Amino acid sequence: ALVEQPVNRYAVLPTPTGNVGYILLNTFSPYSTEKALVDTIASMKTQGVNDVVLDLRYNGGGLLAIASQLSYMVAGPTRISGHVFERLRFNAAAGNSNPVNGATNSPTPFYTSGLGFSVSNGAAISTLDLPRVFVLSTSRTCSASESVINGLRGIDVEVIQIGGTTCGKPYGFYPDDNCGETYFTIQFQGVNDKGFGEYPDGFAPSNTSTANAVKVNGCAVADDFSRELGDTSEAMLAAALSYRANGTCPLPPPASISVARVSIDGEAIKTSGRSEAVEILRSMRDMSPPPAAGLR
Repeated sequence: ALVEQPVNRYAVLPTPTGNVGYILLNTFSPYSTEKALVDTIASMKTQGVNDVVLDLRYNGGGLLAIASQLSYMVAGPTRISGHVFERLRFNAAAGNSNPVNGATNSPTPFYTSGLGFSVSNGAAISTLDLPRVFVLSTSRTCSASESVINGLRGIDVEVIQIGGTTCGKPYGFYPDDNCGETYFTIQFQGVNDKGFGEYPDGFAPSNTSTANAVKVNGCAVADDFSRELGDTSEAMLAAALSYRANGTCPLPPPASISVARVSIDGEAIKTSGRSEAVEILRSMRDMSPPPAAGLR
């Protein structure tokens, strides 16, 4: 059987100005993601990384609580003090109550310990305490992945975006069981500590011409299918390392170049209707609580 590896690969890359951590994270969904990230960050901390590259190019989202944990592990306790990761904005008729379960509408904090998904509830987790983070992105970077970008920007952690425009989905849901069926309807918009959540056209590197997208410091770079992900010569990772070293970008890709993955014969890969539906559901930010550890 195929087993999904949330942290598909990670590495510590030595550079003349210090070690750089690289994490290829393809989903926030399985409960095992929590332990995989906690272990990876702990390893990077012991190796003294002073920058980190989050490769979220194929990460369609998942559990918002784990996205919050990752953001805390990047930023550290000082930067998150007195701030929240995300507030949920329902429609005006909901008032200050969650219209789904009737609970008082409380913000999602930066989670600073294990939540019980796959790390013991309350267990200590390591932090890197970084003032900035590099994010590799494409149009498949969506939902909870975008919340990492938005949540960190909300506490003035510099996000440097390398790649393409993200999907643009500041929305989420609570699974709603009814008569043997589970419904996933969009129910809220997420906003960061500064109250910002208007990115329905996505986040885009600052040197792109994407209309209406929220511009973020960084470089437009097409996905590179000629190199393994994590290879320092792969175009997006190479651009991140170059920008880190000298603050400059490669020439942006022509507008006609697609960043969609292509097959050997050059045709864009298409998913079946069922697969596409699964991907849409996975892209939504799931607010399901962990076992024996409810969301605060």
